[in-house]
Amino acid sequence: MKYALLDRGDSLSRELAEQFHALAQYKGLREDPASPDIVVSIGGDGTLLQAFHRFIDRVQDVAFVGVHTGHLGFYADWKKKELAQLVDLMATTEPIKASYPLLRIQIVTDDETRSFLALNEFTLKSMEGTLVAQLNINDEPFEMFRGDGIVVSTPSGSTGYNKSIGGAIVHPSLEALQIAEIASINNRVYRTLGSSVLLPKHHHCDIVPEPDEPLSVWIDHLTMQLQGVRSIVCTVADDKVHFARYRSFPFWNRVREAFIGTNSDELTPKRHK
Repeated sequence: MKYALLDRGDSLSRELAEQFHALAQYKGLREDPASPDIVVSIGGDGTLLQAFHRFIDRVQDVAFVGVHTGHLGFYADWKKKELAQLVDLMATTEPIKASYPLLRIQIVTDDETRSFLALNEFTLKSMEGTLVAQLNINDEPFEMFRGDGIVVSTPSGSTGYNKSIGGAIVHPSLEALQIAEIASINNRVYRTLGSSVLLPKHHHCDIVPEPDEPLSVWIDHLTMQLQGVRSIVCTVADDKVHFARYRSFPFWNRVREAFIGTNSDELTPKRHK
């Protein structure tokens, strides 16, 4: 088993990384940053996003495992005290690979067409205030958006920025993308749907901004500023991201623990005598 490791860079994460390397060497795992089978991230979900983009050219060939050093994450589900257990399982057990959909973004400018993959979401905002953009679905006009911005998320990313602006949480087994509005303007003149929209894999969304509008673009944690954007095409990617699961941790349990904070015993109805 070959592995690569990325840590958040703080003292605790670096310490755990050193422990992981020592345990892995003892168990016969081989570090191979160039062509790993497993990519281990130590830190949090943000660290795993960085790991994903570092190995994005090999996304079909690797599987990711996250160790969190703070609160429970949606991608980083091993705790620091479980490091030895994780290494032992990596050395002795074939993991179950959970595959999640990704978002493909094609940005067409005056000069070129660039393609990106996102694990969580794509966010579009204007650098000069209100974003004005036409949304087309499957090449048919859908709405003219005016507001603070647009977020297009994957199912696994639906628990992030998408949720904070009122989008739905979507199970990552569904191959879909979600379009959510950030503070849209709705009055007698300007109208948008006002709710998030789910598109299946064989559908696509085109965002057509004002041609001279300077834009801020986020693809997961990566940011860029663009001008001369003619259209942005969002689809469910053909590629998927793979996570190595060495134990069961259902998605809805993650949602419950992250946002509700109760365990299953507290939710069990009590019988009264």
